[in-house]
Amino acid sequence: MQDRVRWGILGTGGIARQLAQALAELDDALLYGVASRDAAKAAAFAGEFGAPRHYGSYADLLADPQIDVVYIATPHAQHHALLLDCIAAGKPVLCEKPFTLNARQGAEAIALARARGVFVMEAMWTRFIPAIVAAQDLVAAGEIGRLQGLQADFGFCQPFDAQHRTFNPALGGGALLDIGIYPLALAQLFLGPISAISAQAEVGQSGVDEQTSFSLRHRDGGISQGLCSLRSRTPWEATLMGERGTLRLHSPMFKPERLTVHNEQGSREIAVPHLGNGYRYEVEEVNRCLRAGLRESPRMPLDDTLAALAAMDEIRRQIGVRYPGE
Repeated sequence: MQDRVRWGILGTGGIARQLAQALAELDDALLYGVASRDAAKAAAFAGEFGAPRHYGSYADLLADPQIDVVYIATPHAQHHALLLDCIAAGKPVLCEKPFTLNARQGAEAIALARARGVFVMEAMWTRFIPAIVAAQDLVAAGEIGRLQGLQADFGFCQPFDAQHRTFNPALGGGALLDIGIYPLALAQLFLGPISAISAQAEVGQSGVDEQTSFSLRHRDGGISQGLCSLRSRTPWEATLMGERGTLRLHSPMFKPERLTVHNEQGSREIAVPHLGNGYRYEVEEVNRCLRAGLRESPRMPLDDTLAALAAMDEIRRQIGVRYPGE
């Protein structure tokens, strides 16, 4: 691998733009190529972000030997097939969350990656945000005592449009997979494996969940609650509750820059800023893993990805949301 890891992006939507901006911030990363099924969109994207190559098909990007690693930035329903294509081509992958639509698809992709020895990681960028790492350190240091619970929310008002990806079941729409994954991921990160789930939701006219709440019991102790909504603007905050106090992740909880510790010594606010739009940290982790010859990230292991998918499968079973082909 050269001094700069050469990235290829599949897709040209908003999340692809966010990662392209993050790549431009890093000295050891280069946006080398971008692919779209619309060749004109790929060309425009490449021109805007200075990528030397663009492709009118995903297969053409995967066939380019100059691409070191691929970022999948397409709608949810396309992740599974593209993961399999990338792995079959021997291309390391950072796949936007959710990794796949369900645990069955995720298990197939993970099994293939492990069998072929190809690096794969879910793009759960929240895990790498400095404030989230700092919050873990504070909990580990006993600042709020033994952790017993977590509450987190993420919601905004999205006007209904049956063709928009968030409401379209054919594209893996719904609040849970799009934004509910953030409260779920925080609960998983701080409280560990999930042993029981209870969920309820309001399902909209297109058949996807528009508001979902879930309560989780964790194997090693503790209970967490998550809320996601496409109907209302929520505080976008998370609170960790321990035996001695609380730790608040200020809005937006998926990339906070402020934490507040409240315990018997009183309250104190801690500033933990991040650089750029926050996506650079997951790119740095992928680059580090590739240079070290790792096949999985120790901070975002594939077993955690699969466990989150299984949890979302159970939530969807309880609220009655299924996607085409399931």
